[in-house]
Amino acid sequence: MAKVTWILADGRAIVAEVADGTNMMNAAAMANVPGIIGECGGCLSCATCHVYVDEAWAERTGEPDGTEDAMLDATDAPRRETSRLSCQIVASGSLDGLVLHVPA
Repeated sequence: MAKVTWILADGRAIVAEVADGTNMMNAAAMANVPGIIGECGGCLSCATCHVYVDEAWAERTGEPDGTEDAMLDATDAPRRETSRLSCQIVASGSLDGLVLHVPA
């Protein structure tokens, strides 16, 4: 299990316990996090689950692969160095405390 915090653009926080193996897009949907749409259902084809990984967690969540990297160029919100598609971040004990920022 990992405790994950989503920080919304208005500063509100949503916190949820996420089971190991669950991607952050599905976890956000289960926690009713606004702004994480996931139109493609996690198939890495829409970029509607874009998040900014908190700087303190960027190394632990890793770098986007080639396909994800290309999809990040199609996000509505500006891309940042820590941009990721939340469907590609999978919960595990090593991500306990993860903080994700939801773009406006």
